[in-house]
Amino acid sequence: MKLQNLVIFLITSFHLCVESTDSSHPQDPNSCASASRPPFSCDSSDPSTKTYDFCKTTLPISRRAEDLVSRLTFEEKTTQLVDTSPAIPRLGIPAYEWWSEGLHGIGFLTRVQQGIRFFNRTIQHATSFPQVILTAASFDPHIWYRIGQATGKEARALYNAGQVTGLGFWAPNVNIFRDPRWGRGQETPGEDPLVVGKYGSSFVRGVQGDSFEGESTLGDHLQASACCKHYTAHDLDNWNGVNRFRFNAIVTLQDMADTYQPPFRSCVQEGKASGIMCSYNEINGIPSCAHHDLLTKTLRQEWGFYGYITSDCDAVNVLHVEQKYAKTPEDAVADALKSGMDVECSTSARSKDFPVSYLKNYTKSAVEKRKVTVSEIDRALHNLFSTRMRLGLFNGDPSKQRYSDIGPGQVCSQEHQALALEAALDGIVLLKNSDRLLPLSKSRTSSLAVIGPNAHNSTNLLGNYFGPACKNVTILEALRNYVSSASYDKGCNNVSCTSADKKKSLEMAKTGDQVILVMGLDQSQEKERLDRMDLVLPGKQPMLITSVAKAAKRPVVLVLLGGSPMDVTFAKNNRKIGSILWVGYPGQAGATALAQIIFGEHNPGEVFKREITNDLVSTRFHQVPMTDMRMRPQSSTGNPGRTYRFYEGEKVFEFGYGLSYSDYSYAFASATQDQLNVKDSSNPLSESSQTPGYRLVSDIGEEQCENIKFKVTVSVKNEGKMEGEKTEIEYELSPCEHLSSANEDGVMVMEEGSQILLVGDKEHPVTIIV
Repeated sequence: MKLQNLVIFLITSFHLCVESTDSSHPQDPNSCASASRPPFSCDSSDPSTKTYDFCKTTLPISRRAEDLVSRLTFEEKTTQLVDTSPAIPRLGIPAYEWWSEGLHGIGFLTRVQQGIRFFNRTIQHATSFPQVILTAASFDPHIWYRIGQATGKEARALYNAGQVTGLGFWAPNVNIFRDPRWGRGQETPGEDPLVVGKYGSSFVRGVQGDSFEGESTLGDHLQASACCKHYTAHDLDNWNGVNRFRFNAIVTLQDMADTYQPPFRSCVQEGKASGIMCSYNEINGIPSCAHHDLLTKTLRQEWGFYGYITSDCDAVNVLHVEQKYAKTPEDAVADALKSGMDVECSTSARSKDFPVSYLKNYTKSAVEKRKVTVSEIDRALHNLFSTRMRLGLFNGDPSKQRYSDIGPGQVCSQEHQALALEAALDGIVLLKNSDRLLPLSKSRTSSLAVIGPNAHNSTNLLGNYFGPACKNVTILEALRNYVSSASYDKGCNNVSCTSADKKKSLEMAKTGDQVILVMGLDQSQEKERLDRMDLVLPGKQPMLITSVAKAAKRPVVLVLLGGSPMDVTFAKNNRKIGSILWVGYPGQAGATALAQIIFGEHNPGEVFKREITNDLVSTRFHQVPMTDMRMRPQSSTGNPGRTYRFYEGEKVFEFGYGLSYSDYSYAFASATQDQLNVKDSSNPLSESSQTPGYRLVSDIGEEQCENIKFKVTVSVKNEGKMEGEKTEIEYELSPCEHLSSANEDGVMVMEEGSQILLVGDKEHPVTIIV
């Protein structure tokens, strides 16, 4: 797209597009011609661009960004500090939208302005992968990477088609799923910091176009920009009168070090994320978006973060209006910019709650009142324009640049749709299978009775932050591909099941050859701004399930949708409920995946990693406030501990629980280390050296940490009648990372003693000597 302009005449209900000869105005990114031409800067046909250092691709990004920022007027600078950044016509810079969603495929929110345009355009759909909590259950980093990669490719294809005014995607969500009632836990990879961190780094590398692992090969050539959120200690939306805007998370140094921070560190150091979103909540009295220690000292100085920091939407406003942390709007602007935040997400154009963009409206007066300096604004702008330059948006004609070959054919491609199916297949978990009820026989199953509010609703399969899927298939439709005689009844009025008409369901149960109940949760029960109050199935669902199971001729199959734990003890202990499958929110291919598993075309235990480490933990609900952020048990408050790592209460299913149609046995084929001698390599007279029993990881040093890594090989053998794999899996264990823990001061240490590597029922001890 050349920097020739479009004069847009709005005539009644349609646009008439006419090419302008006025080169002083860049193309309106929302014009109809922009549906086929992506917006960019530094058009070589414009002679003035030759004088701009920011257009010279041979110069370092830092120098180019510095040149661009130096050319902006003060008024222009203030307009660029919000997510909807307007064009700067005199420099040939088009408008840019920082906010786009890509949590599990390209997302689209109708209520807000984002950088993606789907409707009435060349590309009208995008691949909708399973919600993150299900994908994480595969425990397959390569799948996570490939989903990120596919999302990044589809994003770039949309840009090349002129349907994108921004290539920044505010995903992944790498908050720890600390409390099972959190409405947004579905967006996360779960409760284990190691898993969440690995998911985050793998997904980010895929989105941005990097290699799967090892040293980054990306340089300054981002396919798309990934943004890890919500930094940090953020896992409460709206619970019992406490909302995310006013929540002060009281977090110990120990919990911060070994639970809340590791996923973000992995995003930055291993994933090389180019974006970070600061969260609404306060951390020990200081709001995240005004927290200099977190945003500048930790992120940039300690971890080496290279990218931009955005606020969560309207978080700068929240500093003043909700939290009363800032006394005036100008103080809120100053607090955010001085802490290290670069851009404000604002919903002011479409929000009654937050009608004013603070950085847009109060940055000028904040400077005039000497609360913030122009150099602090310049620092933020440097980070923002550096990111846009790394995306290639200041390199001239996109058709001649890297990624120009990614076209519409790579959106909803057969490869991406097959990946969506693979991710769903590898994430779905078989929790119960009494007397090997599953898989069902296609030839011997004469009829199905499919009952439940989630059985014939394709939208409920997608979770939240989804886009227009390539195709939509309901669970009922997928099951009818195997057994055409499949009757259906909703059973409940909706998922909340405030009323249940059992008559038809019971009649179907009595006559159907096999009953499949499709129950669980949907977005009316858990979502952003809505946390759960308990872990039981909604309304009259348990009553309906129990009644149908009792009436059925043979044990029933119970399918549970939902992105958070559910206490289904009643179903686990009911002999008339033969099988239980958890399917999360399985995405566009989820119904097909479920049908394949039910009828034995896919073995839910085929993936070894999921067989031994499953991400679903259904703990019994305990009456502990969501506001209690402590991870470790606290007898004085009745807190039994959070997540499988610390929880000491009764559990319905253990972390790592999942069944297979096959019978697998495991053995340690080799583990080259039984004993580790850990010594101080940096300072033999350090404080840790005087204290027997442990060593600070920082004192061990990078060289020795590297030297004591060792390989572990596990053999997997199928000893059952169903087809299954036989293989050996090798992984590298890094003691400094995997066998260390945080002390009460938040310092990572390795303690003397024995630790256990556990695979199935096999144990391998590793003794640490310091």
